[in-house]
Amino acid sequence: MNYSDSILFVMEIIGTIAFASSGAMLAVRKRMDLFGVCVLGVTTAVGGGMIRDLILGITPPNIFQNPLNTVIALVVSIALFLFLYFRHGSMGEELALVYDKIMMVFDAVGLGVFTAMGINTAREAGYDQAFLLVFVGVVTGVGGGLLRDVMAQEKPYILTKHIYACASILGALVCVYTWEPAGNLLSIMLGVFVVIAVRFLAMHYRWNLPRLD
Repeated sequence: MNYSDSILFVMEIIGTIAFASSGAMLAVRKRMDLFGVCVLGVTTAVGGGMIRDLILGITPPNIFQNPLNTVIALVVSIALFLFLYFRHGSMGEELALVYDKIMMVFDAVGLGVFTAMGINTAREAGYDQAFLLVFVGVVTGVGGGLLRDVMAQEKPYILTKHIYACASILGALVCVYTWEPAGNLLSIMLGVFVVIAVRFLAMHYRWNLPRLD
């Protein structure tokens, strides 16, 4: 594994942990049992990548060929459940606030990483059409969260809260159109940076798209 692959691997692990935690926390809030917590945590972490692979014709999907991310998501979900279980289901107000802030940062990083990694996977599979690359990148970034919300009977976060899917789209566009002049690693880093920056700005200034009352 070379230097650039190591960077991407670490970023992907961070994203997996963040998304697994968000899925597991939603399951806890919905009062699901341990199995439900694990299912939602794993689905959130690897669901987008599985949809991506099916679109690209990669069968079986990478989560079955290399289950490392699935195992990490499972461990994170179980660890979070046990932590809350032995605290009698409560983090405490102060710890919960800190956790939410950390999760927002990790979630932004995860969204950026998985958006860019989706494009990288499509490139490695031999695809170079811009629309396909952007679509696959966005699906990889937001697909797991969409599946999580549907399974938990929640209104999908990407359709209602802040600038979420739009941040993924902007990052994907930057990644795709800087790929040739900048090279794969730099374009991936630029795409991730754009997604994270837009997400942070949207959260700080409470940006939302227009809606009808």
